[in-house]
Amino acid sequence: MSPASLERPLTLALSKGRIFDETMPLLAAAGIQVPENPETSRKLILPTSSPNLQLIIVRATDVPTYVQYGAADFGIAGKDVLVEHAAEHPGGLYQPIDLNIARCRLCVAVPVGFDYEAAVRQGSRLRIATKYVRAAREHFARKGVYVDIIKLYGSMELAPLVGLADAIVDLVSTGSTLKANKLVAVEDIAEISSRLIVNQASLKTRASALQPLIDAFARASSQDE
Repeated sequence: MSPASLERPLTLALSKGRIFDETMPLLAAAGIQVPENPETSRKLILPTSSPNLQLIIVRATDVPTYVQYGAADFGIAGKDVLVEHAAEHPGGLYQPIDLNIARCRLCVAVPVGFDYEAAVRQGSRLRIATKYVRAAREHFARKGVYVDIIKLYGSMELAPLVGLADAIVDLVSTGSTLKANKLVAVEDIAEISSRLIVNQASLKTRASALQPLIDAFARASSQDE
């Protein structure tokens, strides 16, 4: 790592929405404020009240990539994203803290009236729509159920309604979206929360700058348990 890179601010990768919103109190606990809101700002690099820290706003699924390859020193990503990332990029990310934010469940959901238990018990081959391919495949493999995985990136609830899939594997928070589309969660796969992830090279070369922030995140997240 060059001397110039050691002088630049630390870079924290975040995605818009719930993770960004729930990260702000953690930064505030470390004495850091973010004056701009990514929902209203067009900037993708946001300064903070600390000259030693800047944020980059990227797609949730891209956060681990930016961190693993050193474009960001650290980031915050959901466990669901990290599981899928690890399938294609094993190793390379240090995950020191479960921040206990953006909590939800990864679930199997089916249309109301669909006899999921019978379908699973009879060994039927199910079509599953999801963007969480690895998690879904491993879940059904453990159950000994044959599945065809159909990868989608959004509007997952639509797939069973139009006959594309028998069931979906998706994140569920309140369940209101499922209910609105006449779907019901029938099985939990995993509890999901967001983790702090750190670039391993940055942890070695910029420890004096990074470690205080890691410690502050740890303290703030433990107070929320």
